[in-house]
Amino acid sequence: MKAIAVPEISGAYLFEPTPYADERGFFCRTFDADVVRSVGLDPDTFIQDSVSRSARGVLRGLHLRSGAGEAKLVRCSYGRIFDVVVDLRPDSPTYRNMASFELSGETQTTLYIPAGCAHGFQALTETADTSYRIDRPHDPSEDVTIAFDDPELAIPWPLPPTLMSQRDREAPSLAEVLKQKES
Repeated sequence: MKAIAVPEISGAYLFEPTPYADERGFFCRTFDADVVRSVGLDPDTFIQDSVSRSARGVLRGLHLRSGAGEAKLVRCSYGRIFDVVVDLRPDSPTYRNMASFELSGETQTTLYIPAGCAHGFQALTETADTSYRIDRPHDPSEDVTIAFDDPELAIPWPLPPTLMSQRDREAPSLAEVLKQKES
């Protein structure tokens, strides 16, 4: 497994494993504490694992947490997703930068998203399972959602959204969210 810095988002990393494939299928290490430590992250901070299943075209996000934020490790364990990160840390050298990735069950690549970054994804296959490893307990009162189609972000979603939560459909613009954070 190797760690690759994401140049568009300061502090973000892709962790690329080495799957071993044979006639039975494949075996792959998806988390390695030593590799995580090698880029200055503490693997012991991750305390919750979650998984979501989405159908093709389902769009989830853009989500982030207020307060101390939330760092995540995100991996598509089955299928393929178009994954997006937006840096919303005002003191970051990559503030307001956006990066997108295709994550898939074939590669098992994991994306590390620093606290203070918004995250969203869209399922590209009929079934896409996405796994999350999160660094603090979920507190719904700290949930923040930004409009997936905000023109300021101009995210090039590959498919028309087929289904979204009501919260995601009614999310405010980035400008509105940033204005709320200032007050």
